[in-house]
Amino acid sequence: MVSFQFPKQQFDYFLVLDFEANGDHKIIKPMEIIEFPIVKVNAKTFEIESVFQQYVEPEVNEICEYCTKVTGISQDMVRGKPHLRKTLQLVDEWMNKEGLLKDGVKFIFVTCGDWDLKTQLPRETAWFNILLPQYYNQWINIKTPFREVTGIRPHGMKSMLHNLHLTLDGRHHSGLDDSKNISKILTRLAEKGFVYKVTGWHD
Repeated sequence: MVSFQFPKQQFDYFLVLDFEANGDHKIIKPMEIIEFPIVKVNAKTFEIESVFQQYVEPEVNEICEYCTKVTGISQDMVRGKPHLRKTLQLVDEWMNKEGLLKDGVKFIFVTCGDWDLKTQLPRETAWFNILLPQYYNQWINIKTPFREVTGIRPHGMKSMLHNLHLTLDGRHHSGLDDSKNISKILTRLAEKGFVYKVTGWHD
C-alpha cells in the first residue's frame, strides 16, 4: 500500500501566526499586539513540530473590556509580560533554536488575511521605533490559496474550515488556537495538491 505524499513545496517550514491585538469599536492608538503565537509546520509532513506563544504587555493602553470579551485575554494575564520589543527578541531566539535561521533553510509565515504582517506589525514597530528582521517581509495569506483551490471567496477562518469540512478547535480569537486551525486549512489544501507560493510582501 502506497502512503500518501504531499506535493513538494518550495519551503521547508510554514510558520503560521495569528496576532491578537488590543482594540475595540473605537480607535485605540496605537493598537498593540497582546498575543504573539507561531505554529511551526513541517512542509514535507505537514505535522506541527513546535509552538511559540507569548502574551505581550501593551506599553500605552491597558487591555479594554471589549478586547477581553473577544479574545479572553485580560490585563492581568499580560501584566509583567514582555513588551513587543523583547517579544520579537524571544521569537528570534526560538527560531534560532528551531534551526530556522540556518543557511539553506527556507520558511514562510502564513496568516489569515494580510493584516498581521502587512499592517499591524509594521505599524506598531514603526510607532515604537523597532527594527524588524527581514524575514517578516513576505508571507502567505491562506485566503488566496483557499480561493484558488475551491473557487470560493473566503469570509474568514470559520467559513474556510466549514467549506473544507474541518472543525474549529479551541477558542476563536485565541491567537494560538486560531493559528492551529489555520494550520489545518494549510494541510487540507496541500492534501488537495496545492503548492504554496508567496502572496504578500513588503519591498
